[in-house]
Amino acid sequence: MSSQSKTNSFRKKKIMRRKRDRLIGQLPYYLIGLLIIGLLGGAAYKASGKIAMALESREKEKSGKAEDQNPDGAGASAAEGDGSGDGSEAASDGTEPETESSIDALLDQAWLLAAGYDYDAAIDLLTSSEFYGAGENGTTDSRINSAISEYTHTRESLQPVEITEITHVFFHSLVMDEAKAFDGDADESGYNQVMTTKDEFLKILDSMYAKGYVLVRLHDIATMQDGRMVKGQILLPPGRKACVMSQDDVCYYEYMEDDGFARRMVIGDDGKPACEMVLDDGTVSVGSYDLVPLLEDFILQHPDFSYKGARAVIALTGYQGILGYRTAESYRDTNPNFAADCQAASAVAKCLRDNGWELASHSWGHRDLGTISYQKFKTDCDKWENEVETLIGPTDIILYPFGADVSDWHAYNSANDRFMYMKSLGFDYFCNVDSSQYWVQLGDNYIRQGRRNLDGYRMWMDIAAGEGSSSRKLDDLFKAEDVFSSNRPTPVEWK
Repeated sequence: MSSQSKTNSFRKKKIMRRKRDRLIGQLPYYLIGLLIIGLLGGAAYKASGKIAMALESREKEKSGKAEDQNPDGAGASAAEGDGSGDGSEAASDGTEPETESSIDALLDQAWLLAAGYDYDAAIDLLTSSEFYGAGENGTTDSRINSAISEYTHTRESLQPVEITEITHVFFHSLVMDEAKAFDGDADESGYNQVMTTKDEFLKILDSMYAKGYVLVRLHDIATMQDGRMVKGQILLPPGRKACVMSQDDVCYYEYMEDDGFARRMVIGDDGKPACEMVLDDGTVSVGSYDLVPLLEDFILQHPDFSYKGARAVIALTGYQGILGYRTAESYRDTNPNFAADCQAASAVAKCLRDNGWELASHSWGHRDLGTISYQKFKTDCDKWENEVETLIGPTDIILYPFGADVSDWHAYNSANDRFMYMKSLGFDYFCNVDSSQYWVQLGDNYIRQGRRNLDGYRMWMDIAAGEGSSSRKLDDLFKAEDVFSSNRPTPVEWK
């Protein structure tokens, strides 16, 4: 059974179990009422209601929840009516409707935590709730006990992930309107090479989910503790595989206008990050128009795709501002909304962080940090710190532009001036581009990871190689032939 089917099955079983428990509790009262009505007719309806109330009172007494009731009072009056009641009568199992609803909400919260593999948090939520041990002699609602038992059992089956076997996939801005992006103009070739379309992205997510991939944070892999990078512990069920995801250049550059991309990122009405898209009639729509809101949608439907709330890494340059807002210092005198744009961009960055997204540098000017002069390298780093980090907050991740590292595969060391300067600015996580399935290097005070480009060029290379070729690089994630858009110009050549 696929992981998606397991999730849906679990939800259905949970709902059916609750319905079953309620129906079983109500069944004696229904049968008694129907029997009396059948024997005595409508005149006996009032009496049947009183009998049901008496049985219910007896059940309450057995569970230690009995309350004084007058069968000729409000409860009997409700039974005399049309059977709908006013919503204040007790549930058939002796639990007040308000309490029943609260327990349902509690179980739903715990289920969501467990779906994201945070079984400790789910168990703690249940055992620390007001309903745990609230019954007679410290008893607990059977549904809560059942959930605790299930989560405890599942937790014991978890297995640690080997961090050197965590793949990292990345994208650029997603093409939302393929007709505009692939329209034969001067930018078409670039879009065709390095961009991924919305439909391709969604198919990739479906495939990776079906193959058991689970999204984790870079900070889940390892964390800095007392000046040293310490290997983290990621625990997943058997058959699940960890992956990191990132998106480069989330700045919505000026050249992308009218080419089928989102215009900028905003905060949606639900408090989640969303994107603005200019439609053909000139109106602006807010919705799922790029990777961030689309991934939010996917995780909402598949919470088990995200490890403890993990999202992707969002990498920003600065030379034209960030997140679609013209916040670069060069726009101060030409952008009449400069101050408002800085404020809005900062608010969106906070929204991203609050919702589990990690933010990263992609250099200020999208420069090859390994080959430009050292002075230009320092200037670029300083500009990013002054114009971007001041808006988004401290950041310890850098995703190298062009995937170009400041060293070869050998470990970083203090003799590497560029590495040491970036460390002085607070960077601890360094990601280049590598077509290998995974490449992770854990150093004493840093971690490096290779990233895999899932774009038009990489997919075309797999397709051109043909089935069974050893040069195919994506089959562990998805079949390129099943994802590649028929609207793309082919062949896709690197220029």
